Amino acid sequence: MTKNEGMVKGLVIGLLAGGAVGAILALLYAPKSGKELRADIRERADEFRDDAEEYVHTMRSKAGEIVSEAKQRSDTLITDAKRKAGTLLQDAEKVLTDARQKSGTVAEEGARVKNAVKAGMDAFKEERRRS
Repeated sequence: MTKNEGMVKGLVIGLLAGGAVGAILALLYAPKSGKELRADIRERADEFRDDAEEYVHTMRSKAGEIVSEAKQRSDTLITDAKRKAGTLLQDAEKVLTDARQKSGTVAEEGARVKNAVKAGMDAFKEERRRS
C-alpha cells in the first residue's frame, strides 16, 4: 500500500468514526425522551454500520482491482523478460557462431602462412646449400 493510499484510508476511517461520535453526542445532548433517544441512536448506528459496510465493500473491490492489475503487469513483465532473454540467447549464439567461423578462418590462414614461411625457409636453405 502506498503512502497516499494509507492516508486516504486513515482519512475515511477518521471521517466515519468522527461522524458516528458526533451523531451520538448530538443525540445525547438533544432534549428528547429516553425512548426517542434510543430510537435515534439505533437509527444512527444502523446508518453508521451501513456506511462502514459500504466502505469495506468498496475497499475490497479496489483491492481486487489492484491485485488483478498487479498480476497482469507481472505477467507482462515476465513475458517481456522471456522474450528479451530469448533474443539475447539468439544474439549470443550468433556471436559465438561468427567467432567460431572467424577463428576457423584465422586458423586456416595461420596454417597457410606457416606453410608458406616453412616453404620459403626450405627454399632459402636449398638455395644457400647450392651456392
